Amino acid sequence: MDVMGRTDNSQGAAWHWVAATLFTALCVAIAYTPGQGDFYILAALYVPAFLLYIYIYQRVDSSRSFRFFLLVGALARLLLVPAMPQLSDDVYRFIWDGRLVVQGINPFAHPPVHYLLAAARPEGLSPDLYAKLNSPEYFTIYPPVAQGTFALACWLFPKNIWGATIVMKTVLLGFELGALWVFPRLLRRLGLPEKQALLYALNPLVLSEVMGNLHFEGAMVFFLLLALLALAAGRWRASALALALAVASKLLPLMFFPFLIRRLGWRRSIAYFSIVGAVLALLFAPLFGEAFLSGFSDSLGLYFRRFEFNASVYYLLRWLGFRLTGFNLIAYLGPALALAALLGIAGLALWEKGRDWKSLPPVMLLAICLYLGISTTVHPWYASLPIALAALSRYRFPILWSGLIWLTYINYSYTEYRENLYAVALEYLLVYSAAAWEVKRSRREC
Repeated sequence: MDVMGRTDNSQGAAWHWVAATLFTALCVAIAYTPGQGDFYILAALYVPAFLLYIYIYQRVDSSRSFRFFLLVGALARLLLVPAMPQLSDDVYRFIWDGRLVVQGINPFAHPPVHYLLAAARPEGLSPDLYAKLNSPEYFTIYPPVAQGTFALACWLFPKNIWGATIVMKTVLLGFELGALWVFPRLLRRLGLPEKQALLYALNPLVLSEVMGNLHFEGAMVFFLLLALLALAAGRWRASALALALAVASKLLPLMFFPFLIRRLGWRRSIAYFSIVGAVLALLFAPLFGEAFLSGFSDSLGLYFRRFEFNASVYYLLRWLGFRLTGFNLIAYLGPALALAALLGIAGLALWEKGRDWKSLPPVMLLAICLYLGISTTVHPWYASLPIALAALSRYRFPILWSGLIWLTYINYSYTEYRENLYAVALEYLLVYSAAAWEVKRSRREC
């Protein structure tokens, strides 16, 4: 019996190490090898990484296995810190904003094109850096936690882009490791299996887009998880502080506020949101002013009226608009869809009857997916939040989405950029089908 036991344990350890080594190698290769236009190289690495991710999750059946692969997720993130973002050029806008903040200039005051044409250009805003920006005519959209990180990086490395990038990635690594620490504790509080943390910890899209390509969804996810853990533990004041930091990382958690009212009650909700508002006022204060109000509002307006990428409902409406009018109606459709998302989330908050904390992540997941489902722009890293919330629920369609949304990188593989609508159709046909089936199943079980 003892011999058989040792054999079983050694075989278990063997598959752990083989799977972990291969998975980590694939994730590292994704971060360091393919450029934005190398779609087929990306496919050759991402597909096996995603399949191995699913295989690992299915095989984990003990606390020991779980802890081992949670550490694998942490190690993979650490190995991606030195990699310059390969699939996104947003990092150069981060450097641009950071260099402005270090010099005491409000990054919301002017779009980059203003400084290129100015007689006296701030130090570090060179034509070479400007040439790498993807939207130089638009105002910045990054809130205080991100701007503070940009400034810290550029203060430490005022002239070295790679050095500043490493600083930003190190800060983001701290947030990601914090999320891996919070996940198991929050899952236990919610009465869910702690292995569900691996749905986020090992997800190749999260590893690639957050740690590989330096997107601040990682900061937002960490603070949101911290807010949920504090709520589940009855520490609502600490939760309000954490939620304010989540909003100051990315504005998206604002949409979750209506779901807290029924659970906190009106009196406590007023106190809770007062703390959130006060903390946000302090965080935004260094950036606040006429320049912020005009620049930030202009950025949001342009986002809804001009940007379009990997949309679903919007693309159908755009097609219908072309058929009826002969031109693109995004200037009208974008704001209308944003309003529809707002009304839809408000309706969802009125419809759902949950009062416990376990029912909160699933309804938050439906809210963010409703918003993304009718958005005009859905980049791959936008799926990070749905993946995190899926790990706190019984829904798995965001995991399928993470295995499909990377297909949008095929757009950059052509000689001239164009959007492959067949890839978009395949992505959303499968994801919406899976979501509809899971929602229907969930309603039956209730």
